[in-house]
Amino acid sequence: MSQLITGEPLSIPVVALHGAKDGPSMWINAAIHGDEINGVEIVNRVLADLDPKTMSGTLLAVPVVNIHGFITGDRYLPDRRDLNRSFPGSSKGSLASQLAYLFMKEIVSRCDVGIDLHTASDNRTNLPQIRANLDDERTRELSEAFGARLMIHSKNRSGSLRGAATKQGKVTLLYEAGEPLRFNADAIGVGVCGIRRVLDALDMADWRGKPAPEPIVSRDTGWVRAGKSGIVRLEVEVGDHVEEKQQLGTIIDAFGKRLSTIRSTRSGVVIGRSLYPLSNKGDALVHVASL
Repeated sequence: MSQLITGEPLSIPVVALHGAKDGPSMWINAAIHGDEINGVEIVNRVLADLDPKTMSGTLLAVPVVNIHGFITGDRYLPDRRDLNRSFPGSSKGSLASQLAYLFMKEIVSRCDVGIDLHTASDNRTNLPQIRANLDDERTRELSEAFGARLMIHSKNRSGSLRGAATKQGKVTLLYEAGEPLRFNADAIGVGVCGIRRVLDALDMADWRGKPAPEPIVSRDTGWVRAGKSGIVRLEVEVGDHVEEKQQLGTIIDAFGKRLSTIRSTRSGVVIGRSLYPLSNKGDALVHVASL
């Protein structure tokens, strides 16, 4: 993909499993943001359970896309560009643009279906969830097959891998779960089972584990933001159901004096929350999905 500043070549690791029988092609990828490492473990656990001799079709697995960020534990590339805002890219643009172009050409173009694995951004955590175009019948079928606790109807974002792949006619799911720079057992477990269920739904590899649970569906989400700057004491966790105007926590100053009460702006389920106890006015604290 490029070179280190020392001149050493740098490449993206790819594992290709070609089944003994014909079938569809699917890709799975992780660490488009270099600090989102749950997906790396998910990909490796999925690969450890598969045997090409019993598979149909082809699976392309890319455990680490943003090699630069993965090495340094950074969300972005060295030029501070966000790779997931650089697709479909170009062969002669910035480092991010060239990397996006390479991934589209060598991975996405060869596949029918893709699953893009993510976590929350820095100092936040997410409830395991699938984000996809639920108005597309095939995409919804595979989203339900994945079996995350929550499915969110989500428009494609400009420059994202999901947006670029969808424009090429690929069925694309985005899995969000857990926090950056950590292995979260629940996020990893749900992700591994989800990918295996999708492979089963595509008749690529049999799955004999638990069937997919009935998902919660949301078409609208919003962040509750800090009304004051101070020290945040949240009283809810991801997965909790909340009511509109319910107290979610408080904001205090350094001497313990209450400055503000944090209240939900809608009824729904908590799908993400801040893990950092210090906040400035306007910071996003709790992400709630309407049901």
